[in-house]
Amino acid sequence: METTKKHEDYDNAGYEEDTGAKTENPPPFQFDHPPPGPKAPERIQWGSSWEFLMSCIATSVGLGNIWRFPYTAYQNGGGAFLIPYVIVLFVVGKPFYYLEATLGQFTSQSCVNVWSVSPAMKGVGYGHALAAFWVVTYYCSLMALTIYYLFVSFQSTLPWSYCREEWAGTCVDASGSSNVTLDNTTLSSSSELYFRKIVLKEIDSIEDGIGVPSWELTLCLAVSWVCVFFVQFRGVKSAGKAAYFLALFPYVMMITLLIRALTLEGAANGILFFVTPDWHKLYQPGVWYAAITQCFFSLSVCMGAIIMFSSYNNFRHNLYRAVMIVTTLDTFTSFMAGCTIFGILGNLAHEMGTDDIGTVVRSGTGLAFISYPEALARFPAVPQLFAVLFFIMMFVLGIGSAQSLVGVIASVITDRFTSFKQMYVVGVISIIGFLLGLTYVTPGGQWILTLVDYYGGTFTAIIVGVTEVTTIFWIYGLNNFLNDVEFMLGYRPGLYWRLCWLLITPLLMIIVLVYTFAVYEDVTYNDEYFPSAAYAFGWVIFSFGIIQLIFWICLALIKNRSSSIKLTFRRAFTPNRHWGPTDPKENQDWKAFCAERRQKSTGGLRNLFLG
Repeated sequence: METTKKHEDYDNAGYEEDTGAKTENPPPFQFDHPPPGPKAPERIQWGSSWEFLMSCIATSVGLGNIWRFPYTAYQNGGGAFLIPYVIVLFVVGKPFYYLEATLGQFTSQSCVNVWSVSPAMKGVGYGHALAAFWVVTYYCSLMALTIYYLFVSFQSTLPWSYCREEWAGTCVDASGSSNVTLDNTTLSSSSELYFRKIVLKEIDSIEDGIGVPSWELTLCLAVSWVCVFFVQFRGVKSAGKAAYFLALFPYVMMITLLIRALTLEGAANGILFFVTPDWHKLYQPGVWYAAITQCFFSLSVCMGAIIMFSSYNNFRHNLYRAVMIVTTLDTFTSFMAGCTIFGILGNLAHEMGTDDIGTVVRSGTGLAFISYPEALARFPAVPQLFAVLFFIMMFVLGIGSAQSLVGVIASVITDRFTSFKQMYVVGVISIIGFLLGLTYVTPGGQWILTLVDYYGGTFTAIIVGVTEVTTIFWIYGLNNFLNDVEFMLGYRPGLYWRLCWLLITPLLMIIVLVYTFAVYEDVTYNDEYFPSAAYAFGWVIFSFGIIQLIFWICLALIKNRSSSIKLTFRRAFTPNRHWGPTDPKENQDWKAFCAERRQKSTGGLRNLFLG
């Protein structure tokens, strides 16, 4: 009863209208701010609801489904990993996706401006933008690699299929023209040596620096950024039209490659290897941690893209349908990609005369640029055709995700500075991204990519995710959020969503965060440790996300300081006048609706979960 009364006192705090008088039926919050100013410029919207759905699919279904999910599943129990992954999808992935889509559509604002719901937590929005920025800088470098491989795939003989003279004694042809297998650990396949020595010109350590950019990869990187620019230069007007191709074309390629994979000798062994569960893995916390990080990376939550896309929706758009379609399709795509990849790797193992498929699996970029090209080189008929199809698919998947991350950064800037033109903002972002991306096309580039992905991507996303879900449902309040959803969509989310939002999702996220730091180990590349200066650089990247969170909290407390500490915190953490629908009429109707809901509310846990 004590808890319930405190909640009621919070919800029924006095509200000063423009006249300064208190009302008998107060709106949901006490806005200790000036009355609303002039109406904000009308926000552009999608040409149709299909554009929103296709954009979400193109964003969420990306490179992570092709090279990150299959290896993560293999590493964490194979088929057994699908159990925690699906559970995490339902208790973390879907609730987070629904939350972010709702925030964007309800406010029609970017990932930063939506935090008028709790001004002190504006740093969560900037955390989204920071994570998007770090990820897109290396994402385009991966696209550059796919362009490089795409171009060289047109040669009469695939260049990674044979050994060079200088590799004599250490190399075996990836095409299988020699009868040597890789059981001898002193040998490497020509596909691996081609990737590391010719494409990356990789160095064994970055103790003495990372080297200078490769001119070939620099050109490919420039092409990647030019493509991203042309998709995003007119915002949703251009991105919405491109979304159909970016979302649908990869599925044509994936289905084609899956059919081809299933017809190869040894494919069944590879797929069985992928789906056969190692049940002991389920008891390891690291497997559940891997499931959550993979779910975040795959769905692109906590990077601002979902909030940005939904902010261009009509206020009454039924986003629930899109949420269910995208989150389900993303999981199906990951599983389909896993079957395709391991079917082809099963054929590779068969051609090499080994039953241990684990010997042909590579992690991370190695799966896409070593194992898969090696398997393609062994195709008996037109391997060049399937190589071209594969790398076109990879490039299109990369554009779909990269352009959305650039859109996040651009929307933050254009929403803050409304006079800035989208084309120029995206152009500047692309130039900066290209210049920073030169780091990743150096001989030490993959080392830096690993570092930035770990500290700037995974770590930052988890911190932002925990802060986001606890702020909305523990500070703003689940009941207030349910009122907002009901006013916008016409119904209140059910018990499943309420339990996840209030308890399961935030508690599980907190446990994962604590676990992340409790078992922290320095990240490695090819099982080699980084120099101390590199780790320091990684922690500096991570610190940006944390320090800016603290900065915005302190700034909000200073701006709202008063003689009462309680009132200072209340003003800093409760919604300001910008929170709510941007349309003035919808905004007034929403306030009246919330006041009516509070009058009818009986309070208590039963009403919270079942009312």
